[in-house]
Amino acid sequence: MNELLWSPKDERIASSNLFKFYTYIEEKFNTSFNSDYELLWEWSIQHKDDFWPSLIEFLKIDFSGDINPIVSSDKFIYDHKFFPNIQINYAENILNKMNENPIIFINEKNFKIEVSKNELLQKVTKLSEYFRSIGIKKGDRIAAVAANTPNTVIAFLATNCLGAIWSSCSPDFGENAILDRFSQITPKILLFSEVYLYGDKKINIKEKIKSVFEKINSTKHLLKINYPDSKQDELSDIKDLNSIFIDESINSNLLFEQCNYNDPMYILYSSGTTGKPKCIVHNIGGPLLQHMKEHQLHCDLKQNDKIFYYTTCGWMMWNWLISGIASGASIVLYDGSPFFPNKDSLFKMADTEQVDIFGISAKYIDSLRNDNVPIGKTYNLEKLKCILSTGSPLSIDGFEYVYKKIKKNVHLASISGGTDIVSCFVGGNPMTSVYAGEIQSKCLGVEVDVVNNECESIKDKGELVCRSSIPSMPIGFWNDKNKINYIDSYFSQFNNIWSQGDYAQITKNNGVIIYGRSDATLNPGGIRIGTAEIYRVVEEFEAVEESIAVAQNWDNDVRIILFVKLNSNQIISQSLKSDITASIKNKLSRRHAPAHIVQINDIPKTRSGKIAELTIRDIINGVSAKNIDALANPECLKEYQHIAEIKN
Repeated sequence: MNELLWSPKDERIASSNLFKFYTYIEEKFNTSFNSDYELLWEWSIQHKDDFWPSLIEFLKIDFSGDINPIVSSDKFIYDHKFFPNIQINYAENILNKMNENPIIFINEKNFKIEVSKNELLQKVTKLSEYFRSIGIKKGDRIAAVAANTPNTVIAFLATNCLGAIWSSCSPDFGENAILDRFSQITPKILLFSEVYLYGDKKINIKEKIKSVFEKINSTKHLLKINYPDSKQDELSDIKDLNSIFIDESINSNLLFEQCNYNDPMYILYSSGTTGKPKCIVHNIGGPLLQHMKEHQLHCDLKQNDKIFYYTTCGWMMWNWLISGIASGASIVLYDGSPFFPNKDSLFKMADTEQVDIFGISAKYIDSLRNDNVPIGKTYNLEKLKCILSTGSPLSIDGFEYVYKKIKKNVHLASISGGTDIVSCFVGGNPMTSVYAGEIQSKCLGVEVDVVNNECESIKDKGELVCRSSIPSMPIGFWNDKNKINYIDSYFSQFNNIWSQGDYAQITKNNGVIIYGRSDATLNPGGIRIGTAEIYRVVEEFEAVEESIAVAQNWDNDVRIILFVKLNSNQIISQSLKSDITASIKNKLSRRHAPAHIVQINDIPKTRSGKIAELTIRDIINGVSAKNIDALANPECLKEYQHIAEIKN
């Protein structure tokens, strides 16, 4: 059993939202759980028809229509629809429940603004009416290459008001990466932040966006998202949001388009090993319900709390964070490097702003730990009650660092889910203890299990699965006829059971340990990266015949190792390595850049011609390679076994 690091005091347990939910369910159904979370979790799985509507009632989610049936009776869980007779609007639930100061924005230069309830309401109203005036309607797509600012949130909510579909990516993405995503979903509007901050640099992306706009035939309107410290640009050739906010000719009637619970709300992206990134379509009601459950019950988010997560608009945690407004909390947005001007800058911000719930990546914690940064000695962090960590597994050392060097009396909630469900499978529990290296609990209503190759439940390391449907499972992939690719991605391994692609283990404490990805997707710093994106850039070089990218376990995280096969018996030069790295950073992002580029003679492939990424990943990580018999050229594996370059 791993070391016990923290246990909540009785008064903290009694005041938690989760305890209140226990009491609510016990009284409503005349039952008793004796504060045993495992019993409550089992009940939530076994009594779906009671749990999910009770949760909606407890969270006070606004909707109309008949709450029954709870789940459609389709044979296959990938066709299940929760609450098919409910009408709902996401933005309405956000704006009707916000506190007096729902958004706080800070950047790395300590520029700060607060957005009041009235200001947010007025600006969302103006922008949604403008969208309506130019013909945007329910189901249309609005795409954004945006910095993490209040105006981006406003644009997102204005899109939701109309029942239109939102999709965004981070401004540091290169042109190719943006086009690979947005060209698939044919947006009518392209929004962009002209600048963003990172590492004491103000980076302008206007020319890149103009090029993207010209290459996406469906886009009819280009709109600039003003940075918080900028005003209306009267000289610009591109319309900006500030000009819309002050335009008196635009009606100011806030209308919420009522949509079916299962209508699409936003599109996120998850890259695979072949082809362009998958366009994952999420519904309206499922993410709202899941996020509010996770915020209030698993993180203990309360009215007027301040919640922060370091994220970009290209990561699902941005979508997750925005929903915090629906619980009456203030969300804290941050633009810039987490390490500028100092490694502890985010904690300085959290201390100054009196943040209650503070979210970062596991890699960030490990970075602080490696430098032994004494956060707790420098900052008071009086209000900080919960630290969230996700993106990659948090090491045992990382857990211990939090309690030794940050704060002793804090709830450390490691969480894990993914872009695929835009929520969590496993997460925090404010009523139970924290053990080093363990995620505390399976999330309520989520039938998580760990299984072997025969889909039998095991206590050892195995595949993380979900045995029944949950509200935030995707509608499907964009332009995926008959859900062929969707089913192949999540349901091909086990019949009618969701496979997440993580190696995991359920502990004696009923916690969960995540060991990393079980598929070929790269996950450095907690950011999922598909190898196909990298291949397309690398193979633009005439000298490169073929390439293979895999994840190497390194420093409690993973790093990307790129192997290249060159044409005509060429020898790779340092100059070519530099050019390849620069091209990947420019066209994709710095996150896609490999730690090492290594020349090899051949790339292992299956007999059907597929690159054997998992085989190489296993070899360089010292794991016995599987299914070698399925390879057409297994003899080439020897040169991957002892590569001195990747030892450092």
